[in-house]
Amino acid sequence: MNLILLAFGAVALLLFLIIVMRMHAFLAMLISAFAMGLAAHMSPAVVLKSIQAGFGDALSSITVVLGLGAMIGAYLEHSGGGRALADWLIAKFGQEKAVWAIMLAGFLVGLPIFFEVGFIIMVPLVYSLAREGKKSLLVYGLAVAAPLTILHSLVPPHPAPAAAAQLLGIDFGAAILYGTLLSVPMTLISGMWYGQWIGKRLNVPLPAAALELPVEQGGTPPAVFGVALLLVLPVLLIGCGTIWPKVPAMVLIGHPFSALLITLLASMLLLGTARGLSMQKITDLANKAVGPTASLLLIMGAGGGLKQIIVDSGAGAMAGKMMAEAHISPLWAAFLMAAVLRVAQGSATVSIITAAGIIAPIVKGMPGLRPELLFLALCCGGTGPSLVNDAGFWIVNQYYGLTVSQTFKAWTGMKMISAVVGFGIVLLLDAFL
Repeated sequence: MNLILLAFGAVALLLFLIIVMRMHAFLAMLISAFAMGLAAHMSPAVVLKSIQAGFGDALSSITVVLGLGAMIGAYLEHSGGGRALADWLIAKFGQEKAVWAIMLAGFLVGLPIFFEVGFIIMVPLVYSLAREGKKSLLVYGLAVAAPLTILHSLVPPHPAPAAAAQLLGIDFGAAILYGTLLSVPMTLISGMWYGQWIGKRLNVPLPAAALELPVEQGGTPPAVFGVALLLVLPVLLIGCGTIWPKVPAMVLIGHPFSALLITLLASMLLLGTARGLSMQKITDLANKAVGPTASLLLIMGAGGGLKQIIVDSGAGAMAGKMMAEAHISPLWAAFLMAAVLRVAQGSATVSIITAAGIIAPIVKGMPGLRPELLFLALCCGGTGPSLVNDAGFWIVNQYYGLTVSQTFKAWTGMKMISAVVGFGIVLLLDAFL
């Protein structure tokens, strides 16, 4: 029981440092890991060894995935490929079905590109469609925001799901496939159905700043077919490795490392060299892309260190035994823990990584547990409650010209619906599979 109390104390300390002291999540996790290890009477040498092992284990695979994914996103952003794809889809679908086109574009763009970047790329199209379609901005705005934010929380190489998959011991290829599949119904119900429903009740006009936002481009936009191919190529390659696991060549190209590397090289060729970019410019874009990942990697590593302390202190095994005896579903525990952390400190990335670090040692070895479903439940919990302490809340608020009340109804409502829908599907899969 003392170990369980220490684990709760470590989580409470972590939240205090992040929320009250406004400390960086990396430092807060590291301090909490040291505090728990020493309080559990682990020797200083063992504490240091555990944190070091957990740090290295958490970053052993995710560093490659995150770095390659960031570089691919940088080339797509710089080339204007996402915008070109969206324009093409809207032209093909027509004005009447433009909302479906922009949702599909948002889904494809959201696979490799972070939410904030994808949102900035797509928001001029939202303005244009709202102006031409004479509908509430929310009809188009939520249709594009939903897939961008859902994929950001559920599908590697985005940082949070990539870290959660690593901490829970799930193959990255499986995480990408399962996360992508679950994102589809979540997007359709929250972005399309709820977006249409709330759009009829909140007639949001174009904001005063509804002007064409400049997108840095290296010449004319690339060919749409090439952009679409690059966006789905990693999923296709990973699918090959899953379908033909006994064919050595398929295993090689189907590994997330290889799939993302092949996609990156193709991006450098099609979006760089073929469009007249020098190797120096291509390298500069890559360097610029990986810079912001440093903070994320530190957070992920510290999350792994905290996880290892929970394991090595014995608190994880004890909590898992108590959970099994109390018949508490690990899926519910993961979902609620991630959701509570999201409410407490705002960031979906930090909440998902932190929850994964805490829940992984607790559920390790539990009989009948499906790690893939646990991964999805945890990510659904982390993506849901977006409140005023979340940067995404204010991005949508400002770019869509919403009041705080409207942002709660539209954005937070959409996020909560997507989380509940996703978790409901996970529970159904757990019950019938």
